[in-house]
Amino acid sequence: MVDVVQQFFHDNADLQRGEVEDFLSDIMNQEFNTVVEDGSLPQLCDALLQMFSQWQQGALQTLRNTIDSLSQKKSERAKVTPPPPQSDEDEDEEPQVMECEPSAPSVSRKADPPEEEEGWTVVKKK
Repeated sequence: MVDVVQQFFHDNADLQRGEVEDFLSDIMNQEFNTVVEDGSLPQLCDALLQMFSQWQQGALQTLRNTIDSLSQKKSERAKVTPPPPQSDEDEDEEPQVMECEPSAPSVSRKADPPEEEEGWTVVKKK
């Protein structure tokens, strides 16, 4: 995902937040079967655009400081649960929980994604 996002930024000049948000939303939908509804995508896109701009301008110390401040933020985590199983076979399984930083550019998983190919994971605020 990192390489694809990096290539997107290099291939497109003067990106706007909405364009980056749509791109990331599509990646999350298509690659991870995840719909992000917790408001973190605009924050993430703003941070990515800011860091890319700093890199383009050669402001590497400012970029390092921005990355350090993002990695040190401790904010409320969103709780993510998969949709309820559609078949009776999955009744014995525990719900899977995944946590993500709404303001950080990465998502950390506590459980594997749901086995269902047609099911979608929805990221919502607690």
